Amino acid sequence: MPLNTSSLLAPDGARRLPAVSVVVCLLGLSCAAPVLAADAGDAAAGAKKNSMCIGCHGIPDYHTAFPEVYRVPRLGGQHQAYLVSALKQYRAGDRSHPTMRAIAGSLSDADIANLAAYYAAGTVRTASK
Repeated sequence: MPLNTSSLLAPDGARRLPAVSVVVCLLGLSCAAPVLAADAGDAAAGAKKNSMCIGCHGIPDYHTAFPEVYRVPRLGGQHQAYLVSALKQYRAGDRSHPTMRAIAGSLSDADIANLAAYYAAGTVRTASK
């Protein structure tokens, strides 16, 4: 049976969304809001929790030799969603750096969100400032 699309057109011939579609979209957005708010994080709380981060990430142009020689990335100003994702990947074992896996393994979801908010704010002080 063919779909009757004439009910989707307004009197002037313009397409319109059925009310059910609008309600479904609004419900979806309202359900997503608490999740997004939970990931927002508290930068002030992150500033209090970052002592385990600054030993490497707080030194400009720092290189480490464990488990191999590489430049430690700067975190200040990094995208918050990226930081949350990376820390959760370390915690889950999807990223292999042993030190980061151990540190991320000790963090709760709230800790991760707070640290990400702190570093994403871009106001991070380094050892040289």
